Amino acid sequence: MKKNVLLLLAILCFLYGTAQNKPTKKVHYYVTADKTDLRLTLSGSLDFSALNQPLETQPCVFIDTTKIFQTLVGIGGALTDAAAETFAKLQPAEQEQLLKAYYDKKDGIGYSLGRTHINSCDFSSHMYTYVADNDTALKTFSVKPDEQFRIPFIKKAIAAAGGKLTLFISPWSPPAWMKTNNDMLHGGKLKPAFYQSWANYYVKFIKAYEAAGIPVWGLTLQNEPMATQTWESCIYTADDEASYIKKYLGPTLQKNNLSDKKLMIWDHNRDLLFQQASTILRDKEVAKYVWGVGFHWYENWAGGENTFDNVRKVKDAFPDKNIMLTEACNFPFSWEHINDWNWGEIYGKNMINDFNNGAVGWTDWNILLNENGGPNHVENNCYAPVHCTKDGKLHFMNSYYYIGHFSKFIRPGAKRIITSSSRAQLLTTGFKNADGKYAVVVMNAGDKKMDFYLWINGNAAAATALPHSIATYVIE
Repeated sequence: MKKNVLLLLAILCFLYGTAQNKPTKKVHYYVTADKTDLRLTLSGSLDFSALNQPLETQPCVFIDTTKIFQTLVGIGGALTDAAAETFAKLQPAEQEQLLKAYYDKKDGIGYSLGRTHINSCDFSSHMYTYVADNDTALKTFSVKPDEQFRIPFIKKAIAAAGGKLTLFISPWSPPAWMKTNNDMLHGGKLKPAFYQSWANYYVKFIKAYEAAGIPVWGLTLQNEPMATQTWESCIYTADDEASYIKKYLGPTLQKNNLSDKKLMIWDHNRDLLFQQASTILRDKEVAKYVWGVGFHWYENWAGGENTFDNVRKVKDAFPDKNIMLTEACNFPFSWEHINDWNWGEIYGKNMINDFNNGAVGWTDWNILLNENGGPNHVENNCYAPVHCTKDGKLHFMNSYYYIGHFSKFIRPGAKRIITSSSRAQLLTTGFKNADGKYAVVVMNAGDKKMDFYLWINGNAAAATALPHSIATYVIE
């Protein structure tokens, strides 16, 4: 009898272990790699087999599907005047090519997030506002400057995305007459006499765009509020932002039935991210209006280094708030260096680190620029993932494909899971999509290929990361 019981227990343990280590379904993987023709190319599939305990000599990317973190809002880029004007100059075939490349989920990279600007920004052909000078009541308010290029362009992008695009808006500067320096450029601050008029301005813009058929999902208070730029800019300290939201913008949105719009603070670099967020959000009367914190990646260009850890610190300190990258681009522009491979790798490194530290979304800057990195009325030219050449054709930078390794396979509603690399050369992040599929991104910025294992719960699949490559592994 005792022997029968022991035998039964042994069988049950064996069956349990077999179920626990049941090999995962095949993995299909897509690759973009330097010095190859691989560009988001379906490159094969992998089989899993048992590997209970990897050795230190076996490089691995470990995947833990039981640990769930933030939910993705979306990935996309900005629909600026520059992008719209460049798009309008394309032939219909190239216009269709661009829209499909960005917004088609099957044949493109499935952008789901967008940003546009209130009034002009540096990537406009000229400065403009929507009201006449000194019109504090905003009786002359009109988005007519946007009707020729930008509004039709955004509507085409929405249609190409299947009828829905999560769009947020940001001002670069109030009208000059509302500011202490009487200039839309070179910083300056909003004059107290116009605090309410400027709050009403956001409302007017949102309602005008929605009347034109463009739903607005959210907004940021001010683009780069601590930078005095040669282009449109306006200065707010953290205390300024907190006070303005509490007394003006928050109540004004609420009064006009726009409290469902997702309000983001900061909208500037990671270096001051924690100080700004903690200063603004410590007041509950301010925090109740705030959905999240926006940030940019330009601290490297400002003389610092990527401070990815600040993203996590904000998320840890304010777990009820969302954090999202709202702008990124490479610069200064030079067509001579447009095919340098490092441009894409900068995106890959930043996106992996930002997602791993809690970002719920990632928004590139202009989705399209011309052969000069513009148009731009202050010559602040930069790169976009796609450029229009002199002969009217589209040139896709490798950054388009690097972003696509995330946006195409990690869809809105996906939840981040743990992916951990045993080698510093391999950067990785992973998400579980709403359809149950997992998307794991692995990037190798090194000069040598690296063989490694994708490891899940005692099973592993042998893979290879080519030199200077990025790959997405889709696991059912």
